[in-house]
Amino acid sequence: MIRIIATIILFIPGIIGAFGIKLMRDALFADVYPILVNEGIQFFVGLIMFLGGLAFIGGFIYHRDKKRQLVKKRSNKL
Repeated sequence: MIRIIATIILFIPGIIGAFGIKLMRDALFADVYPILVNEGIQFFVGLIMFLGGLAFIGGFIYHRDKKRQLVKKRSNKL
């Protein structure tokens, strides 16, 4: 049951990110949604949605790998 919930939690930001890509693509081809008045606003909203979904999924994977000790420690030597 917990794995299903975790999958759903990862699936929703993935859908948001994919819709953000669609908004950016539509803005480039001048297909504006009625809610978003301008192509520039639509592109910016799509970019924010894409980056938000990508950051959530990336953060989830990083946190999981760090918890399982799969992330190597960085050395601060220059």
